Amino acid sequence: MRDIANYRRTEIRAAAVLTNSYVNATVLTEAWRYNQCVLLIQTTLGSLTSIEVRVETSFDNTTWFQETFSQFNTATQSLEQVGDRTFTASGNYRIAFSVADNYIRVAIKGTGTVTSSSATIDAVLAR
Repeated sequence: MRDIANYRRTEIRAAAVLTNSYVNATVLTEAWRYNQCVLLIQTTLGSLTSIEVRVETSFDNTTWFQETFSQFNTATQSLEQVGDRTFTASGNYRIAFSVADNYIRVAIKGTGTVTSSSATIDAVLAR
């Protein structure tokens, strides 16, 4: 059985139709008490071309830093920093990352026609 003091699951976005602009989910607070965050994203693409997810963290709930991760480009042999994740099919997706800040903010948007689209986001904080 999981120790509840070491595990917190929160719905940060209830099922809703997506828009073509980023919409922030509920901000997670006291994230620094944990060392891992897992986003559980359930999507229905509907008529959308894709769904994009952005993760940002903050130490003060005012200054936000967008998540970055490295991608190796073989043509230029350089590292490029990108921070938005794109999904082109309906499904259940999992994004895991380490936590070092007090606040976590997740934003989501659709590209294309939003008809029949939907997304739900749960956040799991664990140590």
